[in-house]
Amino acid sequence: MPGLKSLLVLPLKKLLRLSAGLHESSRRLWSHASLAAQLRNPLPPSVVVLGRVWVYGTRSVRFGRDVLIYPDLHLETQEQASIAIGHSVVFSRGVHLVAMAGITIGEGTMIGEYSSIRDANHARREGVPMRDAGHTAKPIVIGSEVWIGRGVTILGGVTIGDGATVGANAVVTKDVPAGAIVAGVPAKPIRQLVTEP
Repeated sequence: MPGLKSLLVLPLKKLLRLSAGLHESSRRLWSHASLAAQLRNPLPPSVVVLGRVWVYGTRSVRFGRDVLIYPDLHLETQEQASIAIGHSVVFSRGVHLVAMAGITIGEGTMIGEYSSIRDANHARREGVPMRDAGHTAKPIVIGSEVWIGRGVTILGGVTIGDGATVGANAVVTKDVPAGAIVAGVPAKPIRQLVTEP
């Protein structure tokens, strides 16, 4: 009996590997088509979509080439705002981007799981429920080759320079210079990267 089992396992293993590869390819195709159908702008064919992406509002989002998207990306644009994503950006699972003024992300930037990038805050007006009091919004600009750790929050009006690193769970309330490493709540510089001449 062990000889028969050995004879059957190898072909069965090959069949399962083949079907898993086909399943993964069809899931990526479906996810890409689903995202493309939700956007106002064309989605480059080189964008790899590994799972469901949620798009809300005016759907004014533009992707560069070779972007990698893990599941559960949340994209929302309101009013005249748009989200512009450069080439080769990586969005890890569960990232949220909400734009009411505008969000720009430079080429090669990597954004860690469950990070939140929101350019607006709720306003408060006396006698008006917060839900109806409107908001204030300022654009966010994230440079190229920026590394944003897991669980980071980036608030409106912030510019993060090229090559900067934002530590996990930081809350970024002020501009981050190019090449800086920041961490904490609120995020503060902990080191400056030295670039070779």
